[in-house]
Amino acid sequence: MSTNDNNATIAQPASSISADGVQSISAQTTGFTFNHTMLRVKDPVKSLAFYTGVLGMTLLAVKKFPDMEFDLYFLAKLTESERDNLPAGDDLEIFAFRQRGILELTHNYGTETKADFSYHDGNQDPQGFGHICFNVPNLDEAIAWFDKNDVEFKKRPEDGSMKNIAFIKDVDGYWIEIVQADLMS
Repeated sequence: MSTNDNNATIAQPASSISADGVQSISAQTTGFTFNHTMLRVKDPVKSLAFYTGVLGMTLLAVKKFPDMEFDLYFLAKLTESERDNLPAGDDLEIFAFRQRGILELTHNYGTETKADFSYHDGNQDPQGFGHICFNVPNLDEAIAWFDKNDVEFKKRPEDGSMKNIAFIKDVDGYWIEIVQADLMS
């Protein structure tokens, strides 16, 4: 099969889940990478402190657009090896946009000074965006870490009918699901 053929498809993996609407993969999408999700934040200093200090993410790129009055911050949760071998300069920005699972924080100038300003978290009417998710190696240890850092919980693992899943809130009230992969089956 040639990837230049606009009608060429690749079968979904046999072990993947099938559901109504799932189609074969277009060969035209070979090389596509889901790179990032964007959240608007009120105060980038507070948000960066939360995502780097509490969730251990690394800031990989900052794009400033003063004429349009907004800045973009791109963060990733890197492995130790990735942190040890992180490129620098322009190569770091290229690295950032080749990754999976990047979080983009968008700050519109002036929101940080408005006491009554907040963004819609997507979980009240009208519903839309719901949450992002972090897998942790040990759910109990992660919960203790969040408690130590005074993180607000939407749902603790023992609450409700969905056990072994927590939801915390970031400084803007966005929900973050916390799971331990081997407890999800």
